[in-house]
Amino acid sequence: MQVKPFVVDIPASSIADLHLRLDITRWPEREPVGDWSQGTPLAALQDLAGYWRNGYDWYACQALLNGWGMFETEIDGLAIRFLHVRSAHESARPLLLTHGWPGSILEFRRCIAPLTDPLAHGGTADDAFHLVIPCLPGYGFSGKPTVTGWSVQKIASVWGELMARLGYDQWLAQGGDWGAAVTTAIAAMKVEGCIGVHLNMPIARPLPEDLAAPEPGELKALSALQHYQDWDSGYSKQQATRPQTVGYSLVDSPIGLAGWIYEKMWAWTDNDGAPEDALSRDDILDNVMLYWLTAAGASSARLYWESFGSFGPAQIDIPVAASIFPKEIIPAPRRWFERNCSQLVHWGELEKGGHFAAWEQPEAFVKELRTAFSLMR
Repeated sequence: MQVKPFVVDIPASSIADLHLRLDITRWPEREPVGDWSQGTPLAALQDLAGYWRNGYDWYACQALLNGWGMFETEIDGLAIRFLHVRSAHESARPLLLTHGWPGSILEFRRCIAPLTDPLAHGGTADDAFHLVIPCLPGYGFSGKPTVTGWSVQKIASVWGELMARLGYDQWLAQGGDWGAAVTTAIAAMKVEGCIGVHLNMPIARPLPEDLAAPEPGELKALSALQHYQDWDSGYSKQQATRPQTVGYSLVDSPIGLAGWIYEKMWAWTDNDGAPEDALSRDDILDNVMLYWLTAAGASSARLYWESFGSFGPAQIDIPVAASIFPKEIIPAPRRWFERNCSQLVHWGELEKGGHFAAWEQPEAFVKELRTAFSLMR
């Protein structure tokens, strides 16, 4: 039941090992196309790797994490490590934020200050939150499950225990990607204490009548879903069926890991042709490092094996809000989603942003959360 501080302290030897592996990389030949259609281009990854080796500073990120304050506790035999950033406002409400793959707790890096200190960021005291941002099991600094069964429903239950241990008897929850699946499970299971949720990737599926007479927005969603199925879902099939096999290269090769993740930074962000149009190079590498330094390539992939087959809509009977960013990879039109919600209190449609909403568009994301959760008092 103990909750104690956790200090991120990566030794210099780990950085030296990374540099050596980068130095001795055996590169493949250049792809025979002039774009990203065969995956991460050689020139783009070599350029990123050059900066990773010679310009990037991990310890700036480490200082950031420790400055916010990380903690740890053990639940069901697994170490759960998380950011816990409390607001100075007495009226602040607890808010649980859950990341996805291939993201991390760093997705929320530019939302932490506005959510905990709203007066300094265009808000009011009523917009203040105490933030709990855990690393998913097998991700980042959390422990790696050694037995099966760590599904999104299991994680939802564990998150409820985590919030209870922190003394929060009523709290809100938010998530995208796997975070959306976990947050949906929290709502569907009516995990004790949760009084409302927000999703930036609401989960829904069309019915036969939708397919027979789709509306314009639904046609766009169906086209995006088909593109994902045909061209963008190979990673999920591999991780859902053989996570251990792909895990060897992801844990052993920093270039293999970076290529695996960097491509999703291109495919899933609202950019003009390059990932760096949406996310800074340091942000991208900070995120990659949370997988590399913790050797989480295989353990994070196993969540797909556990739960990807059950990644689907569920009935939500507590207040729920959704924010739709235009470059979301698996869009869900309102008509599809609200069938499973008895209390949909907010539906926001944004002008810019992709799958990593909080990371790409922190100001818009914070505004959406303030609006949504103001309707759940």
